[in-house]
Amino acid sequence: MEILSADQIRAWDEYTMRHEPITSIDLMERAAASCLSWLEKSGYSGRSFSIYCGKGNNGGDGLALARLLSVLDCSVTVHILEFGHLGTEDFQINLARLHQTPAEVRFVQGADNFHPVPAGDILIDALLGSGLNRKLEGVAAQLVTHLNQSGNEIIAIDIPSGLFVGSSSKGNISICARHTLSFQCYKPAFLMPENAGQVGQVHILDIGLHPGYLQQVTGESELLDAGIIQAIYKPRKSFAHKGNFGHALLVAGSYGKMGAAVLASRACLRSGVGLLSCQVPGCGYSILQTTVPEAMIVTDADEKIHTAFPGDLATYSVIGAGPGIGTDPRTADLLGDLLRRFQKPMVVDADALNILASHPAFLAILPPYSILTPHPKEFERLFGPSPDDFARLDKAREQARQHQCIIVLKGHYTFIAMPGGKSYFNSTGNPGMAKGGSGDVLTGILTSLLSQSYSPGEAALLGVYLHGLAGDLAALSWSPESMLPSDLTDHMGKAFGHIQKTR
Repeated sequence: MEILSADQIRAWDEYTMRHEPITSIDLMERAAASCLSWLEKSGYSGRSFSIYCGKGNNGGDGLALARLLSVLDCSVTVHILEFGHLGTEDFQINLARLHQTPAEVRFVQGADNFHPVPAGDILIDALLGSGLNRKLEGVAAQLVTHLNQSGNEIIAIDIPSGLFVGSSSKGNISICARHTLSFQCYKPAFLMPENAGQVGQVHILDIGLHPGYLQQVTGESELLDAGIIQAIYKPRKSFAHKGNFGHALLVAGSYGKMGAAVLASRACLRSGVGLLSCQVPGCGYSILQTTVPEAMIVTDADEKIHTAFPGDLATYSVIGAGPGIGTDPRTADLLGDLLRRFQKPMVVDADALNILASHPAFLAILPPYSILTPHPKEFERLFGPSPDDFARLDKAREQARQHQCIIVLKGHYTFIAMPGGKSYFNSTGNPGMAKGGSGDVLTGILTSLLSQSYSPGEAALLGVYLHGLAGDLAALSWSPESMLPSDLTDHMGKAFGHIQKTR
């Protein structure tokens, strides 16, 4: 699913009106009907509604919805934020239609016109839509604050008033919605952690915008969905053998952190690698041989940390490095040696990222198309602080291009920046995965897929999606609170099965 800017979404509306064809007022009616349908399906029938409208087309959506609710005998009061001028043409048409219903219409000219919000009313925010380009001030800001302080449930239409679609609204006054009903595609603002308290749960409603528009436009980002993943996934051939699925090397674990090596190794095997070798310090030999009998173990001369890899790296399809290895100077030297000697894409995570951050010169010798998997703090250590979430993603795109690597910035909607400039947000996963060890599982999955002849970009997209999907399946089995990172690995089989069924 493409993630589009405000201008692109507006152009999609216009394209639909020309090519369907449909009038703007009828398209507005379709949007309002989709909101009504969602309200009915979500158990809001028979409730009382206070609907707050600006005088633009977002307000027109609110007026149309108010009329449809009133026709169903819901108690509806409409509050129109007055700016001293007529609204858009479609707003005025819907206002005239609304006057033919029992709905009460009030005009808000200043704070002295704010009416007490009735307890139990559902508040519909249709004040300001995706065209907003400056922060709220004056009466609009006061009204939004008044609604937020009411304690009533707020449902935003299109986008919570006060949020910008494609840039940071951090610190700005904006509606804090429990639900946001938006149309046809995700907007960038919905995917940013800084907006979580404003957008609530996002619901994308299909209003039948013309699909032909998407054939001539490309967004900067896409939302990973089943269609993209099905195009990437490669079913195994009947006569395949283990040599077809690569030989991966995981460099993981240290004294007290061998669990990271176990988690990454088990995930790597459950994701389909043909052969797996694990380099661990001497203290990890018995642990890995016992917990992961399918893996071959290479031990370091040191009992507690990684110091050197004596073998021939040419035998490996891919190296995944970082989980639990620590940041001892001798381990940093080992990582530098691996980066210089290994010419194929690597997966770099956890302590390996921290070593890169403290040895910036290592970035210059990173094998092209390697996959880096930082969480926000690791990303900041690597590339410096960012003032807001939008700036952080811009920086991820820039660094992916500069270093010709793939950056997987982990979060609720994990962000994948490709070296060619394209980027993706993941659509799977849940808060139950916010536990130490989940990243180690991801490292194992990515290392496995990269060894199986998936391109680095394909491995990153498929791996992140599968990781989140396994998490969603684990949450169903255990609940987000109770699930463990090892449960992700245990649900990888079902995750692959889900992809196979939907092909």
